[in-house]
Amino acid sequence: MPAPSEIRPEKKPSRIQIRNRRKIMDAALDIFSQHGFRGATLDQIAEAAGMSKPNLIYYFDGKEAIHVALLNALMTEWLDPLRELDAQGDPLEEILGYVRRKMEMSRQFPRESRLFAIEIIQGAPRMLPHLESDLKPLFDEKCALIAGWMAAGKLAPQDPQQLIMSIWALTQHFADFDTQVRVLVADDVAGWTAANAHVETIFRAILTPKG
Repeated sequence: MPAPSEIRPEKKPSRIQIRNRRKIMDAALDIFSQHGFRGATLDQIAEAAGMSKPNLIYYFDGKEAIHVALLNALMTEWLDPLRELDAQGDPLEEILGYVRRKMEMSRQFPRESRLFAIEIIQGAPRMLPHLESDLKPLFDEKCALIAGWMAAGKLAPQDPQQLIMSIWALTQHFADFDTQVRVLVADDVAGWTAANAHVETIFRAILTPKG
């Protein structure tokens, strides 16, 4: 075993290495969100990244390593708005704020949403451990928080689990079916304004306490 003085710290990646990894991840996001894991190839990803396949393999061991790296980053980002639900905040505004953040994510990150949707549709072969270890405890925690708000009369009674999943369904529709939405609603700016107002109206109506 080497003495402590002989142990060298792990070398930090250079700016070029960081840039190339980002190029690969961005190219892979395009390919995976279009073709899914099974339909995507390393050749497609390398071409989209503007580099050779051997150069790509220098940074990632293979297609699955890239896919897992993307999904791990996505899971962290995707859960942040749910984590931000504040027990000390105004319950209705906390939920509506969550809805607004999810709508904005759907607008800004449609590829990421489609990547996640494809993984789930395929049975979450690479994400299941994260769903169980990261999403489920957070989901249960926030459901308990919402149930407490409802029990205190601060929100109209609903099933907290179904409420959160319905928020996901409504907000992520605009990302997962982005092409269809753009065909049906030609004015992108006006369409997003109307979509945000409509979705917020729905959740405000069902969650505002009666009387």
